[in-house]
Amino acid sequence: MKPGIHPDYRYVVFQDTSSGDKILTRSTIETSETTTWTDGNEYPLAKVEISAFTHPFFTGQMKIVDTAGRVERFERRYGRRKKGAAEAAPEQAEETTSDESNED
Repeated sequence: MKPGIHPDYRYVVFQDTSSGDKILTRSTIETSETTTWTDGNEYPLAKVEISAFTHPFFTGQMKIVDTAGRVERFERRYGRRKKGAAEAAPEQAEETTSDESNED
């Protein structure tokens, strides 16, 4: 392997923010927080919204999670475009009907 191009592969604690459960595993994720594990050592801490502790596939229970306004961001990106196209279409229809009435 080439030296200096690979990320640091180390032990990291992943914490599920919705349940508070933690798991120690190895990862290359970069984190700025640290936590002390049950063995007394300090490890980098990565917070995740959904893990095997709370995922519906593993728990068998459905749970709705709104993650930092993803719905609002989607509507802001695509909702306005649909509204704009829907509003423009009736205006065009009105113009064509008024043009047709002038011809008679």
